[in-house]
Amino acid sequence: MAAGTTRKISAASARAHTRKPKPKSSSKVSVHAWIGPRIQMVMMIWNHGFDLGCGEIDEGWVVEENTVGWLCGFLAWAYQAARPPPPKTCGSADGPPVTASRVQLKDGRYLAYQEYGVAKDIAKHKIVFVHGFDSCRHDVAALTANLSPDIVESKGIYIVSFDRPGYGESDPHPTRTVKSLAFDIEDLADQLGLGSKFYVVGFSMGGQIVWTCLKYIPHRLAGAALLAPVVNYWWPGIPSNMSTEAYNLQPAQDQWAVRVAHYMPWLTYWWNTQKLFPASSVISHNPNVLSQQDKELTMKYFAVRKEYQALIRQQGEYESIHRDMMIGFGTWEFGPMDLKNPFSESEGSVHLWHGEDDLLVPVTLQRYIAHQLPWIKYHEISGAGHMFPAADGMSDKIIQELIS
Repeated sequence: MAAGTTRKISAASARAHTRKPKPKSSSKVSVHAWIGPRIQMVMMIWNHGFDLGCGEIDEGWVVEENTVGWLCGFLAWAYQAARPPPPKTCGSADGPPVTASRVQLKDGRYLAYQEYGVAKDIAKHKIVFVHGFDSCRHDVAALTANLSPDIVESKGIYIVSFDRPGYGESDPHPTRTVKSLAFDIEDLADQLGLGSKFYVVGFSMGGQIVWTCLKYIPHRLAGAALLAPVVNYWWPGIPSNMSTEAYNLQPAQDQWAVRVAHYMPWLTYWWNTQKLFPASSVISHNPNVLSQQDKELTMKYFAVRKEYQALIRQQGEYESIHRDMMIGFGTWEFGPMDLKNPFSESEGSVHLWHGEDDLLVPVTLQRYIAHQLPWIKYHEISGAGHMFPAADGMSDKIIQELIS
C-alpha cells in the first residue's frame, strides 16, 4: 500500500475485526454406540465441530444440526438392530419351564437330553447323537424313526440325544467354542455313566461337531459317523481352489450368510434378521436348497417336527442358531486334514456319509477329505440329498456299519 494512503473501513467491519472471539460452550453431547463386541463408536458434538474419538476435528468442519441428528438416529438404530436380545434361560423367572431330563455339567450349565433304545446298563453299544442347525434333541428322529426294533434289541443299541447349548432346554453358553462342544459331549457321557468309550453320530451341523470329538476326545470314542456334515470353507489344510469351488456351489444368499459369520460375527444377528437382503437358506426356509428326495422326506419329517418346533428356539435365536453360525463358519484352530486315525489298531471306525445331490452342503469337500484321509470310510449315496438319514432303510445301514 502506498505511503500516506488512508484505508477506510466501515463501522460494521471495524466491529467485526475488534470483536473478541466467543468462548466455546462447555456443554457437549456424547453419543456412545456399541455395534457388536468389537466396535466402539464415540461422538463428541461441540459448538463448531465434533470428535470421533480420534482427536478433535478442526472447527471448520461444522456439522449441521439436522445432519448430526440424522447420524445419531442412524447409530441408535444400528446399535439396536445389531444387538441381540438376552436369552430367556429355561427355569429363570422370565424363561420357559424345565420339562426335560437334564444333567449339570462341571461348569454349572445344564444339558437337556432324551434316551432311546435299550436301557444303558444292559446296552452293548452306547451312542451319543448330535443334532444339526436349528434343531433339538427330538431331531434324533431323523435316525431313530426308521431304525429297526430288531436291530436295536439284538445289537443292544442305546442312543442319547441332547439339546446343544442354547437350544431346547439346555442352558445358553455365550463363551461356547469349537473345543467346548467336544468336552460338553464328554461331560454328558460321564454324567450319564456311559463308560470309558462311546460312539458319536452327528447330522448336518452336528456332523461338523464330530470332527471336534475326533480332535479333542479321540480316546473316548468307540466309533464315529458324520452324516451330511456341514463344512467350513476356511478350514486350514484345504487348498483354496477346493474351498472356493465348494463355496461357489452355494446359493448367493448362503455365500453371504457364511461370509458374514466368518468375517463379521458381530453382525451375524442383524444379517439373519434384517429384511433388506436374503438371509441364510435354512433360516429363511428356501425350498431351492432341497433336492427331489429332500422335498419328499421333509413333508413326512416336518409333519412330526411341528409338535416340538416351538421348543427349538424358545430361549432365543442368538445363543442357538446365530451362535452356531459364528462357530461353525468361524476361524478354527484345526481342520479335518490335521486329524490322525484314532483307531490305528482297527478297534473302531470313522464313517462319512453324504448324498450326491445334497444342495445345502455340496459334496465337493467331502470327497476331497475322504480321499486325503483314507482311514475314513466314505459312503456317497446316489440320488440322495441332505435329509437322506430319514430315508427308509438308511438308519439301519448307518448303525450296522458303525458298530460292525
